[in-house]
Amino acid sequence: MIYIVEDEENIRDIESYALMNSGYDIKSFEDGRNFIGQCLILPPELIVLDIMLPGEDGLSLLRQLRQHKSTEKIPVIIVSARDSELDAVKGLDGGADDYITKPFGVMEFISRVRAVLRRSETEKSEETLKFGDIEVDDCRHVVKAAGQECALTFKEYKLLVTMIRNHGLVLSRERLMQLVWGTDFAGETRTVDMHITSLRKKLGSSGGMIKTIRNVGYKLEER
Repeated sequence: MIYIVEDEENIRDIESYALMNSGYDIKSFEDGRNFIGQCLILPPELIVLDIMLPGEDGLSLLRQLRQHKSTEKIPVIIVSARDSELDAVKGLDGGADDYITKPFGVMEFISRVRAVLRRSETEKSEETLKFGDIEVDDCRHVVKAAGQECALTFKEYKLLVTMIRNHGLVLSRERLMQLVWGTDFAGETRTVDMHITSLRKKLGSSGGMIKTIRNVGYKLEER
């Protein structure tokens, strides 16, 4: 089941038709009034979310989703008329898995839905991850480093999981932007640097396993 939250009827119809024609079950909402409650009752596989909604906006709804245990891992694709780099970064940093600007092509829309669902399924298949003295319980969203639980933000968590799954490989800043933020914004790679700095600090001594590869990116390797 895929939920669509979109106030523009023509856009909602296009998204609904494209998804149903591709074999997905959908439920649509014109605004956020009943949306969060429905997610808590029956969490969907994916959410297509507009930002500019009447009443509560999409970014506020996204923050609420990430605050509930039952909805924090549901993949979210933002579809918005706001096409500035800053708007996209806000959405992705807020916990969205992808950001599509209007107008969009139907084939690209379906392709990106499938890509996000594939990533989600891959992540679900690996419930416990370990590297060195870092342990990630992906079911409970709990991270421990040297036996101590670490309080990570949503993006710090995704960044750590991505690096563990690709340990030993050098990941460029641009590649991390694609894998964690779902975007190719080369000009925003300092976002990666800021999250790496914060992640290292929260991991304590275990943070030293995140190595900086000068002029390239980062690599996770055992000490």
